[in-house]
Amino acid sequence: MNFRRGRGRDEPEINFIPLIDVLLVILIFLMVTTTYSHFSELKINLPSAQGEQQKNKTTEINVAVTADGAMAVGDAKLASGDKAGLLDRLKAAAAGKSDVVVVVNADAKSTHQSVITVMEAAREAGLSQLTFATQNLQ
Repeated sequence: MNFRRGRGRDEPEINFIPLIDVLLVILIFLMVTTTYSHFSELKINLPSAQGEQQKNKTTEINVAVTADGAMAVGDAKLASGDKAGLLDRLKAAAAGKSDVVVVVNADAKSTHQSVITVMEAAREAGLSQLTFATQNLQ
């Protein structure tokens, strides 16, 4: 017979050692599997701009490229893929000017080849400054 019913009870205790072991394993797993973004790999000096007006105005040659590949230099229209005609027009438009910028106004659905044709013709005409016109979507 057990006459000491309430006296001999042991207090329940929580063992934290297995809990700490499991948390450390989870922490190590997260550290090993997490990918870190390395933004410091590329050293980039961002350009700065001033709000002043440009002192010397550069000459712009606007080249338009339609969705079907037809091109136009200023008001002169050219057939699709007419690189020789485009080269002649660019040379005539840039005759004797040193700071000429070619502005390519390409349709969003124009082929990549038609834009490359304009770029090649500008290079062959000796025009090294090239930019693309875009529109602001708001």
